[in-house]
Amino acid sequence: MRRFDMQIPALVKCGTGEELATETENVSARGVFFFIDRPVEEGERLEITLTFPAQVMVSNRVRVRFTAQVVRVERGGERGVGIGAAIEHYEFLRAQPADALAIEKASTQ
Repeated sequence: MRRFDMQIPALVKCGTGEELATETENVSARGVFFFIDRPVEEGERLEITLTFPAQVMVSNRVRVRFTAQVVRVERGGERGVGIGAAIEHYEFLRAQPADALAIEKASTQ
């Protein structure tokens, strides 16, 4: 699948329940790549919520939550641990501006 270089705010929930704010490096119809500051293992399942900005969607901001399986881990980079994850299931979320703003704020800290 074609990958699109897109920096989109993301909230990653690991199997431990820990939530990490980040942003994507690239996105495709079947996967996503991003950096986080903690290692995960290949095969681990993650829950990821992306907030697509209005300019990308040519409408209002859109939030999508999906479950994904880690298929690639790049350790030891300056930006943290690179994670490639294959999307397994997704759902569009109702607009809740406060939640979307919290994700964006967290990803800039």
